[in-house]
Amino acid sequence: MTIPDIRLSASVTIPQVGFGVFQIPDEETTAAVETAIEAGYRHIDTAAIYRNERGVGQALTSSGIARGDIFVTSKLWPDDFAAADVRPALEKSLSLLGTDYLDLYLLHWPVPGRGAYVGAWEEVLKAREEGLIREAGVSNFTPELLSDLIERTGVTPAINQVKLDPTLQQPALRAYHDEHGIVTEAYSPLAQGEVLGSEPITTIAQAHGVTPAQVVLRWHIQHGTVVIPKSVTPERIASNLDLFGFELSADEVALIDAMDAGDAVWQTPLTFLN
Repeated sequence: MTIPDIRLSASVTIPQVGFGVFQIPDEETTAAVETAIEAGYRHIDTAAIYRNERGVGQALTSSGIARGDIFVTSKLWPDDFAAADVRPALEKSLSLLGTDYLDLYLLHWPVPGRGAYVGAWEEVLKAREEGLIREAGVSNFTPELLSDLIERTGVTPAINQVKLDPTLQQPALRAYHDEHGIVTEAYSPLAQGEVLGSEPITTIAQAHGVTPAQVVLRWHIQHGTVVIPKSVTPERIASNLDLFGFELSADEVALIDAMDAGDAVWQTPLTFLN
């Protein structure tokens, strides 16, 4: 199947559907990523704090697919935001992943109380200039923190990876992204399964002869969001990518849009002050 690409910059695009490995133990990650690659995924999302970059790297090597044909994302944890720590942390990720470069590198959490994310961003931009990463972005940033980062450095992140699902749609943040040319990427796009038994998702799934998870992921796709569903079950890994043989109607999209429960307090960036 052909997975649509979303443009991050003049020279870099990202597959709109990727495979996430959050909470997959390192010893199980290789098999899961191998299964995902066999199913057709060409976008893998990991992070230093996940402690499974080595497993991802082993799967990349064993796949036999050229490195340039797989989009790889990792993330810099706030403990390494000091200027002297950014480059060693990036090099460690590269070593564990067995690659000379990352397609995308993100600041994982802003942790504004530390006052370090601007300096870390500047160091990540240097790594981009050196070719160690192809594009740079952030994760879990609010509009206010994005504005601060842009105003103080003059460089807009290519992407902001945030928690996003039918009950947590973050419309103000997405509007800010659209205004500033920032791509929205959703982690936990299925709300860790909590929305899959809900109406109207189950009714829409029955109407299309697909799974509730496919309905939710298709809803993300039609909003132009990059999604990184996670599973260790081969059947679900495959079905989570099988999103392009059906389309939700405007009315069906609107029904899911109406599920939004408002912005969450849970794990907002401002709660991570220390």
